[in-house]
Formats: sequence, C-alpha cells, structure tokens
Amino acid sequence: MISVDKVTKKFKDKTALHNVTFEAKKGEIVGFLGPNGAGKTTTMRIILGYLTPTSGSVKINGLNPQEDRIKILSSVGYLPENNPLYPEMKVKEYIQFIASLKKEKNVDDILTAVALKEVLNTKIEELSRGYKQRVGLAAALCGNPDILMLDEPTSGLDPIEQEKIRDLIKKLSKNKTIIFSTHILSEIEEIADKVIIIHRGNKVFDGFKPKKKGAVATLFKKVVKD
Repeated sequence: MISVDKVTKKFKDKTALHNVTFEAKKGEIVGFLGPNGAGKTTTMRIILGYLTPTSGSVKINGLNPQEDRIKILSSVGYLPENNPLYPEMKVKEYIQFIASLKKEKNVDDILTAVALKEVLNTKIEELSRGYKQRVGLAAALCGNPDILMLDEPTSGLDPIEQEKIRDLIKKLSKNKTIIFSTHILSEIEEIADKVIIIHRGNKVFDGFKPKKKGAVATLFKKVVKD
C-alpha cells in the first residue's frame, strides 16, 4: 500500500506539488493523469525516495522511503519514463544482471510474461522502442515486487504493442499495487480501477474510474482548466 499525505515539493521558487494526498491499495491499478509538467513524475520520484518532499509524508507498506530506502526498493518495481538501459548489452545479459541484483530466480517466467524470448541474444540498442519497453518492464518485475510504478509505459508504442503492455499490467494487478502515468485516456478506461488527476501540482480528482465510454476524457477536460 502507498500512502501520500499532504506532500508539497518546492524547487527554489517553484512549487511542483502542493498538499497532495492519496492512497493506492493492493490489487488496485491507479491511473495517474495530468498535463505535461503537472507533477506526475515528481510525485513518483518522491514515493520512491529519489526526491525528498519539502513537507508532508509518504509511506510504502508502512515504511518511510527516505529512512527505509533499501527495504522499500526491494519491494518496488519502477519503469521510469526515460527507461535507462545498457544499450551495448544483449537482452539476456541485461536481464540476468538485474535478476542477480534483485535475487530473482524465476527469470524464464518473466521473459515469457513480457514476450522477450525471441530477442534474448539481440543487443538492446538494436531493439524497437516496444521491445525496449518490455526489457524495462522485465527489469521492474525482477524480485517479484509488491508495488509497480510505471511512468508512461506505453509511450511511443504502436497500437499492438500498447495492447500487449496493457494486458500484462492487468494480469499483474491481482497481487500488486500498480500506479501508472499516461497521456492516453483510453488506457485509463481500459485497465484502471482508480483515477488520480493532478494539474499544476494540485490534486484535482481522486476517485473510482467513471465507467461510461468517453467519461474519463470528459472528466479530464472538466477538472484540468487553464
């Protein structure tokens, strides 16, 4: 479970987040929405302990990401927006390296789940963007984390690749807490249980996903106003 309580983050004179509060529970897929620069990535980095909040607090399974960083990172899988990889490594080498760090024993199951077996001996730099995203997701899954933080996991993918990643996220959600950010509102409609929307650093919506087709887009346009 993730608990964010009245979190504010300032960078010099700029307030990136203001008094943001929400929860994400086990078994939930939380769609995290907001325009560019709204504060989504900053929020994720604070949850993971990469950034320190100016005020407020975060708890992951009851632990503080600043004080209990090592314990928390062992239970969290993170796919950042820029998906840092080692391009000169082959897929198999990279995943085995990450698996050794996270003490993952079921590497074959992960490779099957993300459909990477056909490119195991291919250098990462030679992969399509879709396959690179799958490599990043496989790395995030190593160690069987309780929580997955996915920052725009389908960005730049073609429709078929997007569908495969969405299907995988749905399968993984039964025993995990998943927060994923996206600009694709149809993804929220398809796989999210809950929606959180932030705009200019403020939370402007936090609730269950509206079920009517097109309702997420309507909601987004309603709460995100210039």
